Amino acid sequence: MPEGDTVYRATARLHQALAGEILLASDFRVPALATVDVAGYTVREVVPRGKHLLMRLQPPATANPAFAQPALTLHSHLLMDGRWDLYAPGERWKRPAHTARVVLETANAKAVGFEIAQVKLLPTEQESEVVGHLGPDLLGPDWDAQRALDNLRADPQLGIGQALLDQRIMAGVGNVYRSEILFLRRVHPLTAVGEVAGLPALIELAHRLLVVNKDRSRRVTTGQPRTRDPLWVYGRASKPCLRCGTRIGLLRIPSASTGAERDCYLCPSCQPAA
Repeated sequence: MPEGDTVYRATARLHQALAGEILLASDFRVPALATVDVAGYTVREVVPRGKHLLMRLQPPATANPAFAQPALTLHSHLLMDGRWDLYAPGERWKRPAHTARVVLETANAKAVGFEIAQVKLLPTEQESEVVGHLGPDLLGPDWDAQRALDNLRADPQLGIGQALLDQRIMAGVGNVYRSEILFLRRVHPLTAVGEVAGLPALIELAHRLLVVNKDRSRRVTTGQPRTRDPLWVYGRASKPCLRCGTRIGLLRIPSASTGAERDCYLCPSCQPAA
């Protein structure tokens, strides 16, 4: 699943290509929006909110206020396989056309959302309906470390491995960063939040890791961007720990919000169970 830094980069590319441009055509290939057409709207901006992508659209100007249309927001969540690609006019798509869910065309670019599981179009003033539940965004203007800390401490019995993926606590941490943050802080994923020493430092580390990686094409947590292993533990099950040589382990931890299990990597020696 794309993490906060991935969505940040995707959003930046879309904003650079589309902001200020008038949509010449739109094609929504999801049942709920199949008859919707936003041609004539101007892309005001494209912004991230945690793992969510918000494209804000300004309606065409009208001389009669009675016919004025509301500003709209195209909300998308990439989930596991979704992505937005940009193409020049007439350029051949690199992905199967049947996987496209949204196609937006301007004079200079075509933005195509492939395999996007969640697509909604709603008045911009109602954005809170889709992102209002999120905690402070690690890469957003609303980042508030104290608020994130208060959210984290609100359920001291919750496992820290579950808490870090709960976007209601703070938005942007995904599976990769969860594993890396806990390794770097030497915390076992099943430790209850109330038993974790140094929660402010853990939150500060999460913020720092996402910030330093938000403009990188290759995510790095080891501080060695040119190495074969840019990550300490994620994706390295059964391989030796880069710090102590112990074999990396793998846990399946259920989500606190959905119950779906997700992989969490750890070093049994560097992160002993409490």
